[in-house]
Amino acid sequence: MISAEIAALATGYDGRAAAGPLLDYRPYRSSVLRHPAYPPVPVDPEGVELVAPVFGPQDVDPGEADLTAQHPGEPLGERMIVTGRVTDGAGRPVAGQLVEIWQSNAAGRYAHGRDRHPAPLDPNFTGTGRCLTDADGTYRFVTVKPGPYPWRNHLNAWRPAHIHFSLFGTDFTERVITQMYFPGDPLLALDPIFQSIPDTAVRDRLLATYDHEVTRPEWSTGYRWDIVLTGPRRTWVES
Repeated sequence: MISAEIAALATGYDGRAAAGPLLDYRPYRSSVLRHPAYPPVPVDPEGVELVAPVFGPQDVDPGEADLTAQHPGEPLGERMIVTGRVTDGAGRPVAGQLVEIWQSNAAGRYAHGRDRHPAPLDPNFTGTGRCLTDADGTYRFVTVKPGPYPWRNHLNAWRPAHIHFSLFGTDFTERVITQMYFPGDPLLALDPIFQSIPDTAVRDRLLATYDHEVTRPEWSTGYRWDIVLTGPRRTWVES
């Protein structure tokens, strides 16, 4: 049972100060064979910047932050606002940060050809959006709550509801990717990707908080999720 494997490995987490995931985490089946086995290869960042794309305000339309307005009709599901601040380790805002998200629809299906989950596609929801942080480091998206979906890692494997985040800096080499989860999801305890992070505090920092001040009356719920780029309380990112 995957839950027994997760529980057995968790007993060895006590005292471990690692802030990142275990790359050879056995319950995460596919990672055992394809996780990095060698140290990263240093590259010349200045050379990369000569040919890599860059992004700025001229490339991002404010309307791209509303994932519910990209098609003629309303998407199905719980409409919600997701907002938060991007800061450095000292709490200073990171302004002008390109924040991109992608997610499944409310039924747990992604709008791409390789998704074979037999859940319905939503013709009014593509599941991608982006925006730039303002002077206070704040980002804001309007979307619908994604559904859980099976992912064939093990018998009866379901991923918790989550939203993928990508933060692109002003240089091509400045990019981090991570995932935001929802509080109280019973699938979190059974998810090998989430549980591959040994530190409970680090896992908790991936959970959004329901914020009634963000919720809009008779229109949407609201969640807040802050992202810290550096320092001991930095948000976990995918390698």
